[in-house]
Parts: sequence; structure tokens; C-alpha cells
Amino acid sequence: MALRDRPLSPHLQIYRPQLTSVLSIIHRLCGVFLASGAMMLCFWLVTAAAGPEYYAWSEWFLTSWVGYALLLAWSFSLFYHMCNGIRHMFWDIGVGFSIKSIYVSGVFMVLAAFGLTGLSWGLGLYFYFTR
Repeated sequence: MALRDRPLSPHLQIYRPQLTSVLSIIHRLCGVFLASGAMMLCFWLVTAAAGPEYYAWSEWFLTSWVGYALLLAWSFSLFYHMCNGIRHMFWDIGVGFSIKSIYVSGVFMVLAAFGLTGLSWGLGLYFYFTR
């Protein structure tokens, strides 16, 4: 029997990605990514306490394009994780279990995460440039 004629595993044939499973996986990945952000925050605080030469290095990294990209991704992860946590709190009290409300709240949660990220970065940049 040729390799391509072998039957596929059932999870490769039957299950397709659904909005709920994709949002759940992203929620878990955001939690792991937030843990790395917490380590970066600790590193930044340690370099601030260690002295000006160490702090200058961490400031150089965090103000580079890679640092800004990481900060943007961490802030989106924070808002996504928070919005999905609020969604789960509603589920814990028994609200929003119909299929329609699950999909509507999922789309709203993603849009809210993007909106809160944009709002926080917009306000941060506004106050940074108008000081």
C-alpha cells in the first residue's frame, strides 16, 4: 500500500478548526506569551536597579523596532487574555451558552482586544508626543 493511500487519522478528516477552538488555542498562547513578557518586565526592573549602563542597554532594546513589536504584541496579548477572561466569567455564571452568542461574543472579544490595544497605544503615543 502506497503511503498516500493510507487512511488518515480521524482528527485530520473530521474536525475542522472552529472559532471556539481557535480562540481557545490563542488564549493559551497569549497566556504563555504574557509569561515571557513578565520575565522581560523583571529584566527591565533589574537593569534599572543595576545601574545606568545596564539600564541603557535594556532601554536601547525596548526602544528598537523589535522592542516596540514585542511591546505591541504583549499589550495585545494582555487585552485578548483579559477580554476572553471576562467572556469566561459570563460563562461561569451561566450566560451566553447558545451557539449564536458564543460566536458573537468571540468576534466581539477579538474586536475589543484590537480596539483596546489601539486605544492604549494611541493614548500612549498622544501623551508621549504632547508632553
